[in-house]
Formats: sequence, C-alpha cells, structure tokens
Amino acid sequence: MSAVLWLAIPAAVVWFGTLLAPWLPWSTRERIEADAAAAPDAQSGEVTVLIPARNEAEVIGTTLAGVRAQGPELRAVLVDDQSDDGTAQIAAGFPNVRVVSGQPLPPGWAGKLWALEQGKAQVTTPLTLLLDADIELKPGMLAALLAHKRRHGLHFVSLMADLRRTSFWDRLLLPAFVYYFKLLYPFRLSNSRFRHVAAAAGGCVLVDTAALHKAGAFASLRGALIDDCTLARLVKNSGHRTWVGMSRGVVSLRPYGSLRSIHDMVARSAFTQLHYSTLLLLGVTAIFAAAYWLPLAALFEPQARGLALAAMAAMAVGYWPTLRYYGLGPQWLLLKPLAATLYLAMTWSSAIRYWRGVRSRWKGRVYSNAAESGPAGTGH
Repeated sequence: MSAVLWLAIPAAVVWFGTLLAPWLPWSTRERIEADAAAAPDAQSGEVTVLIPARNEAEVIGTTLAGVRAQGPELRAVLVDDQSDDGTAQIAAGFPNVRVVSGQPLPPGWAGKLWALEQGKAQVTTPLTLLLDADIELKPGMLAALLAHKRRHGLHFVSLMADLRRTSFWDRLLLPAFVYYFKLLYPFRLSNSRFRHVAAAAGGCVLVDTAALHKAGAFASLRGALIDDCTLARLVKNSGHRTWVGMSRGVVSLRPYGSLRSIHDMVARSAFTQLHYSTLLLLGVTAIFAAAYWLPLAALFEPQARGLALAAMAAMAVGYWPTLRYYGLGPQWLLLKPLAATLYLAMTWSSAIRYWRGVRSRWKGRVYSNAAESGPAGTGH
C-alpha cells in the first residue's frame, strides 16, 4: 500500500463510518412541526410554561405572544432574574402570566437554573413547558408537542430551535453547529431506550412535572457541565422516556450575525463539552485534521485522489440533509472544511480562556466552571 494513501484513509473511515452508522447521526427526520390550523389541544390547560428571563425586554413580548397563541387557557410563570430593562413590566401586561421576582444568585448556580428552581414552586399542573425567554412558539406548536408526546408515550420532549440565519456567518456556522451537536448526541440513540445517550435542547422542553421532580429538578443540575443534556439523562435514567428533535415552529429570537457573536456563543461552553480535558481536545483536533485537512492534501497525490474524493463525497452526503433542512443550497457543502476549521479554532479559544482563568460571561455575570451552561448558550 502506498504511503500517500494514508492521507485519505482516515477521512474515508470517518465519513463512511458516519454515513453508515445504524443510528444515522446525520438524519433530520426527528422533527415535530407546528400545524397553524390546528385547534388548541384540550390538554393545554394542564401545562404551565416556565420562563426564566434576565434583561429580555427586546424579545419577551414576542415570546409571550407566541405562548398566548397556543391557547387562551395556557398559563405561564416568568421568573424575572433581576432584570433592569423593564422585562417584568412587559410580561405583567400579558394575561395568564404570573411574574415572580427572582432572588439574588447563590454561589455555584447559573442564573437560568436558579430562576427555574425558584419558579418550579409555582407549577401545579401535570405538565411543565420549560421555555427560554428568547424562543417564539409558532401557532399550533404546543398542540403538536402534546400530540407527539401522547402518541409515543413520552415523558420528556425537547426541540432544537430554528436559529436565525441573516448573514454569511450564520449560514456558514449555525447549520454546522446543529450537525456537530447531533454527532455528539445522536438523536436516534437518545430517543431509544439506550441509557448511555440522552440529549436535549434546553430552549424548549415539555416534561411531566412528576418526572421532573423525580429526577431532582434543577438543584441536581447546579454542578452539571451541560445542564439540558444532564436533565435529559437524569429523567431517562429514572425510568422515563425522552425524545429530542428539531422544529421550525420553535424559533430563536437571538440574533448572531457576526463571526464574533458566534465565536462567543461557542467558546463559552465548547471546552466544557470536552470536560476540560486537554487529551480530548487533542483528540478532536486529530480527528478534524484527518477528516478535513488530510483529504484536501490527498487531492494533490494521484494515488490517493480517488479515495480522497470518495471520502469528501461521503462527507457531503452526510451534511446535505442539514443544509437542506435550513433551506441552504449545495454550494455551502464546499465550505464545510472552513466551518469545521473555525469551530476547532473556537474550541481552542474556549480552552485557552479556561487555562488563562477567564470564565464565562452572560448578561453581566461571570460564572465559575460549575455554573456554566449547555451547548446552546442559554444560561444567564
């Protein structure tokens, strides 16, 4: 075997392995979409929406209007985490919304988890919808969630929000963000009874209130590295069924737009996902080099070119469903190595911040390791 073939063999193993994995980590079939024509679900009166909010005046009106659109009987509890921009006053103007004034943040807690911990005492319904303050539900979304939950006998249903894509950097990086999350936490495995994989997107989670309490609710998450996925694991390991998917009916109102803003979102928790392990960071770097950079080098070697092209074709086939889901054309496939390189750089940036003692900042707060938030960057 020619030595130059080793420029392409690792990439072929990575991409054909990903493509042929029985749990289909590249698939976008796990989804729930809203039906705007559907009547409010009769069970919506059994749901309380629990919203943590800190300085969300720009978006909270849209969020609560989306909640209101799910049905007139739906109740919401908004925990105002010491906002100073009028968030609480805006929320108080909506019917069926109870505003709870949050207490000062204790040591070791993330703001989001502390707000949820305070708000859970106000939930008396059988079901709780955990909703971030910057998430808009399209009409019919709750009805679709409830129907899916009943149909499959689930206790915990989580949906990844549709991220805004208004700039080149959004289109380059945000679909890749979702793609890598699905590689880390394959949805098909998470949605099965396989206990060792449990995923969630913390922006929108419908959960049985009893299952939430049985899992220890939010106090059990205060030291978690990735709080939403940890909650899913705790619920799953306590004997309940969990499910995670995607939806265009759950819309993120958070604008990114610039490379810097996406960098800050990723770097805030990327090294956390690697459990602050330098060994894992080096391993990820080696995998990215083998998967993206070596096959590009192999294109200049005639003996390895065919295998390199096959590996890159497998990479493109696996990434195409995500691009198509987000309404992007095939030209973005050509930029996948660039997106991967930028994500690796952001991960190293996250590690360097950690090594230098720079901790996560969010909404004017600085967090220690134990209080950092999950992959979607939703802690506050």
